[in-house]
Amino acid sequence: MSAPDQAQEPADLTAAHASATLLERLADKLGGRASVTAVYGEPVTRDGITVIPVARVGFAFGGGAGQEISTARTGEGGGGGGGVEARPLGFIEIREGTATYKPIRAPWTNVVVPLAALLAGATVPRILRSLARRHRY
Repeated sequence: MSAPDQAQEPADLTAAHASATLLERLADKLGGRASVTAVYGEPVTRDGITVIPVARVGFAFGGGAGQEISTARTGEGGGGGGGVEARPLGFIEIREGTATYKPIRAPWTNVVVPLAALLAGATVPRILRSLARRHRY
């Protein structure tokens, strides 16, 4: 192994180690906040009804490393990032010993989905007839 290769090796290890350390710290910080209550919130009871909030929680991590740019100049790098997203999905309602899941939907979903189905049902047969006529000629 030549002298420049030996000099580059410690710089690569240092940058990779810094990136790995950063990612581990991010994972510890974000993972430490993840619990059952992140997905199933604290139950709330009132008038004999218990409500448990439900959410979708996602984690993402990324990282990088660096290296020596050239034999004349030294370089090092590193980097990392992470994030968490929590989105409410619905709630579990417990009433008189019976649990029922109730999704939370955007108000427009109750209008747009049936309207799209109606529109598709009206236009698809026309398109198929038109294609069949073209295919005959």
